Amino acid sequence: MSPRARKLGRGVALVGAGMSKFGAFPDKTSRDLFAEAFTAMSKSVDKGFDTNDIEALYVGNFSSDLFEGQGHVAPIMADWVGLVPKPATRVEDACASGGVAIREGIIAVASGLYDIVLVGGTEKMTNLPTEEVTDTLAAARDAIYEGAPGFSFPGLYAAMATAYMDKHGASTEHFMKVGIKNHNNGALNPKAQFNKSIRDLMDSRIEKAKQKGDPVPDWHEELDFLKDPKANPIVAWPMRLFDCSPITDGAACILLVAEEIAKDFANDPIYVVGSGQGSDHALHEREDLTTISAARFAGQQAYDMASVKPEDIQIAEVHDCFTIAELVAIEDLGFFKPGEGYKATEQGLTARNGSKPINTSGGLKSKGHPVGASGVGQVVEIWHQMRGEAGERQVPERDIRLALTHNVGATGGTCTVHIFHRR
Repeated sequence: MSPRARKLGRGVALVGAGMSKFGAFPDKTSRDLFAEAFTAMSKSVDKGFDTNDIEALYVGNFSSDLFEGQGHVAPIMADWVGLVPKPATRVEDACASGGVAIREGIIAVASGLYDIVLVGGTEKMTNLPTEEVTDTLAAARDAIYEGAPGFSFPGLYAAMATAYMDKHGASTEHFMKVGIKNHNNGALNPKAQFNKSIRDLMDSRIEKAKQKGDPVPDWHEELDFLKDPKANPIVAWPMRLFDCSPITDGAACILLVAEEIAKDFANDPIYVVGSGQGSDHALHEREDLTTISAARFAGQQAYDMASVKPEDIQIAEVHDCFTIAELVAIEDLGFFKPGEGYKATEQGLTARNGSKPINTSGGLKSKGHPVGASGVGQVVEIWHQMRGEAGERQVPERDIRLALTHNVGATGGTCTVHIFHRR
C-alpha cells in the first residue's frame, strides 16, 4: 500500500471512446485498425472536436516489431489519424501496454502539461502462424527462468490454475463456467471476435455433424461440450482451448481531457477518479501462485485515490487472458475473498445481471485479446455501460456511477487499475 493516498493534480475526464472490430483481418494492418478505432471514438464525442486540438498521443503496443516487422509505431499511428507533428509515444508493458498508456495519458493531463490527449492501443497478431504467435508472446516471460525450461503462457497460467485448485478446492468446471459467462456476454457484443455463446458454438457443431452425416455428439449442456476433449482439447492442463483468449487483431482509442473543459466535448463525461500501477516478481519467484501482488498494489492505489472501497464498484472489466486469471483478478481486487471467486461465479454474482457484473464486453476470452489494445478496449466498454449505451449487453436496472478496469501484463509482472465516476 502507498504510504499516503495520492491524488491527481487536476481532474481528468473521458469524453470519447471507440474500438475497431476485434478478430482476424488478413487484409488490414495495425494502422488500419487504429484508424477505425479513432473514427469510432470521434463519433462518440457528443459535441465533436478538432483533431488539431489533440496535443499528444500515447499508444499501447506490445510487439508490432515481431508481429508485423514494424517498429516505431507511435508516429505512424499519429500520421494515420492526422496528428503529425504532435508528440507520439509508444508504451510497451506486455499485455498491460494499453493500461499503462492510459495511465501515462492521465498523468500528462493531470500534470497540466496537456489539456487534450489521445490514448490508443493496437496489435496485429494474426499475420503469424499460431506457434510463432506463442513464441512472440513468450518474449514477455522471464527468458532465463521461465523460457529456458520451456514454459509458454498457457503453461504458466496452468501452474496458477493448479495452485488455485489445490489451495481453494476449485475444479476444471469452475474455469469452464467463467468462459460460459463471458461468451454469453460476448454474444451480445457486435465488435467481439467471438460474438457467440458456448451454446451457440455447441449447437453449430451438432448441426454440422448432422449435415455431413457424421456421428452426432451427445452434448446436452455447455459443460458436456467443454468436457469433450475433441471439442475442447487440453492446451496445458487444466487449461483447455476454451479457457484461453484467442489470437486477435484490433485497436481501441479514448480521448482524455482536463476536467474543466470536459463539458465542451461530452454531455455526460466520465471522470477518472483513481489510477494505480504495480509490478510483481516473475512467477517462479512468488510465494503464492494464486494471487498477483501487482494487482493488489495497483488496486489499493486506485481505491485510495478515489476514496472508495471494492464494494462501491458496480461493474468491472478485468484481465481474463485465461479463465483462471478472472478468478484471481476478482479476488485480488477485493470483490470477493480469496478462494471465493469461483463460488461467486458459479452462483451468478459476476453475470451481467448479477450483483457484481464482470466483463460485460465478453472479456478478453470472447471479445478478443489484441494485447496492446486490450486495456484501452476495457475502457471503451466502461464508457458505453456508464452512459447506458451498451445495447443488448447493457447491465439491467442499474445507474452505474463507479466502474473499474484491471489490465495485467504477462503473468502479472505489470498491472494497472483505473476507476471511473459518472456524476
